[in-house]
Amino acid sequence: MRHWLSMLDYTPETLAGLVGLARRIKAGEARDRTAAIREKILVQVFFNPSLRTRTSFEAAMLRFGGHAICLNVGGDTWKLEHRDGVRMDGDAAEHVKEAVPVLARYGDALAVRTFAALRSAEEDAREAVLRAFGRYSSVPVINMESAVEHPCQGLADWMTCEEKLAGGARGKHFVVTWAPQVKGLPMAVPHSAVLAAAAAGMNVTIAHPPGYELGGAFLDKARQWSAAAGASLSVTHEQFEACRRADALYVKSWGASGLYGDARAQADSFRQHAGWTVDVGHLGPRTILMHCLPVRRNVVIGDAALDDPRSVVVDQAENRMWAQAAILCDLFAGKR
Repeated sequence: MRHWLSMLDYTPETLAGLVGLARRIKAGEARDRTAAIREKILVQVFFNPSLRTRTSFEAAMLRFGGHAICLNVGGDTWKLEHRDGVRMDGDAAEHVKEAVPVLARYGDALAVRTFAALRSAEEDAREAVLRAFGRYSSVPVINMESAVEHPCQGLADWMTCEEKLAGGARGKHFVVTWAPQVKGLPMAVPHSAVLAAAAAGMNVTIAHPPGYELGGAFLDKARQWSAAAGASLSVTHEQFEACRRADALYVKSWGASGLYGDARAQADSFRQHAGWTVDVGHLGPRTILMHCLPVRRNVVIGDAALDDPRSVVVDQAENRMWAQAAILCDLFAGKR
């Protein structure tokens, strides 16, 4: 049994195969593969809110003859405990040791969303909730965004670059730029975006202020994949220069790991770097503008840039459905 928990579990060749499958599904050319979804049940477990992730997974299941069940932990389910050996005399009424195996009896796959707590970088890196689901489930588990990765988004990002860049993604310049926010956010999306671009053979540049470095393990793997593809990966603190060279400009906010747990200091840092907001002047004539959504207009990206024809954020969001259909087909293959 395989899970879809991390892009690090796969080779660039395998990931490229999934992107190719997603594009064939979108074109209506993979009915033999989408048959794997028919009459399957996906149980989605959300510890955190969702708009695109929930809807795109449900749409992918329903579109190809399956069914999706959505559970919001602590809302329409009991609160869940994931730690071992604790006395459960608090808010959590059920342990994942029972909840996950039960849900696995009802569904053909489980999908879980569990964001970073942003109290400790080391704690978030352990991915305790996600790994507990993988450990206790007897069916495949899908990561719908965890503390440090969003692999479904990464696959859709790669697919979008293949579609929107003339000649495909390989060899193009992919720039991920940090942007300010009103609160600290996880590094999951930029980690997966960088991994996907490196696996695609793109030349990756990451632009951020000092102190906003991404996770070392993800950068190391991205450098390895880039080098194997004959491409490059670099980091800069000069945002505008990097953005103007981009074929694909990916804008994303994330918090500084050194400020985890200090909301006031993080807010002060965002205010100090308010000039990193991306607007139309950051776009080259053929640059595509990307963001995973939701996006705070005129905080992260200006209206003029988001409303510009070079913005592909809606197409990028649509591709979540097709990329996830490919993941589902792959996980359900051979499961009857």
